[in-house]
Amino acid sequence: MHIEKRSIDFIPESERHGTPGSLFYIWFGANMNITTIASGVLPVVLGLNLLWSALAIVLGSLIGALFMASHSAQGPRLGIPQMIQSRAQFGVIGAVLPLLFVMLIYLGFFVSNTLLAAQAIESVSPLPASGNIYLIGALCFIVALYGYRLIHRLQKLLSLLSILVFCAATLLALGLPIDPGQWAAVDFSLPKFLAAVGIAVTWQLSYAPYVADYSRYLPSRTSSARVFWFSYAGTVAGGAWMMILGAILAVAIGGFSDNVGSHVAGLFGAGAVLLFVFILYGQVAINVFNLYGAFMSTVTVLEPFVRLKVTPRVRGLFLAAISLLATLLCTLGQDDFIAFFLNFIFFMSYFLIPWTAINLVDFYCLRKGDYCVADIFDPDGRYGRVNGVACGSFLLAILLEIPFINTSLYVGPVAQALDGIDLAWVVGLLVPALIYYFAMRQRLARPCPV
Repeated sequence: MHIEKRSIDFIPESERHGTPGSLFYIWFGANMNITTIASGVLPVVLGLNLLWSALAIVLGSLIGALFMASHSAQGPRLGIPQMIQSRAQFGVIGAVLPLLFVMLIYLGFFVSNTLLAAQAIESVSPLPASGNIYLIGALCFIVALYGYRLIHRLQKLLSLLSILVFCAATLLALGLPIDPGQWAAVDFSLPKFLAAVGIAVTWQLSYAPYVADYSRYLPSRTSSARVFWFSYAGTVAGGAWMMILGAILAVAIGGFSDNVGSHVAGLFGAGAVLLFVFILYGQVAINVFNLYGAFMSTVTVLEPFVRLKVTPRVRGLFLAAISLLATLLCTLGQDDFIAFFLNFIFFMSYFLIPWTAINLVDFYCLRKGDYCVADIFDPDGRYGRVNGVACGSFLLAILLEIPFINTSLYVGPVAQALDGIDLAWVVGLLVPALIYYFAMRQRLARPCPV
């Protein structure tokens, strides 16, 4: 096992390896953790019973994963990380705009995952609360430093272990006393149901900024359909299962959201100590995605201004700095984690959806996957420094979303008029997609020379 040599640069065919089947393990395992379980608590917090919560989770997962898996299919075709590919839409310098928002999302998820893990193991760890946070940060740094191959191996093992652990946890959860009315088709609320669907959609979309990072080493001849469906099946199966489990436990166990990890481990009685180890493993595994993605994004932001040669030493320094910053943010803590997490999920959607709309329209509808990778790294190349159409569409979509927002921090006038229905994600999807498509049809870059 060696430290990964590549960062944001193109992966030549001689270094390509693997099969699309590995993507199922990556994205199934990425969802098998207590953060996904905590996300399943949110529909119950909104006021839905278990039936409507489960339906909203499944529907949202099926919809959101369509976009996530479509990004995954870009990896083998282009052989570069996801966010640097945004330069083809936003320009080499303009791509910094969505990258800044994406980096905030990486840090937000790192904090969320670390806080949940530290909270869970506090009762069995000899370390103080801050010590647990630093331990988790150090473990994430080591895995992210070694990179692609180690991440794939850890996720495959996590996926296999998760099936055993969470099958048992699900059976134990279903055996808990639950009011039969929780599974009845009563007390339906359209605003709450759509908000819950939006949470599940956003959860799947949260992988979009780095999903192609884990398919870019596959041979370029790899079937795009197989890449799509293995990614789609893994993330829907893992995500929907864990979120529904979280909803069941939130109803069955009083105060479940106060310490999600500890309550999950408590289901196993005398075996709880082993569950704490597994929970820590799962949280480190998913947090590595955020650290690895933050590293890629940082290099992508700096590369047009400072020519970097990312050696293992440089990689280690960057990752250490990012790990330290993210870990320090964790020590600030959150008094009401679930309220923070609910607002964070909605916050993500308002920025992720406009970006994903522009990226996918460009890749599948306009250029149809025909890119000149060399020009993605050249500020004077065909994609230019800043694409005003993409940047303008992105910012306009965010502004137009504001009246449709419904969160505990702010409710827009349109959302109020619609009895609380949050349609910001629909605006964020349609507005930039249509504006970008029609504005760019006549401005396509010339075909890549042979």
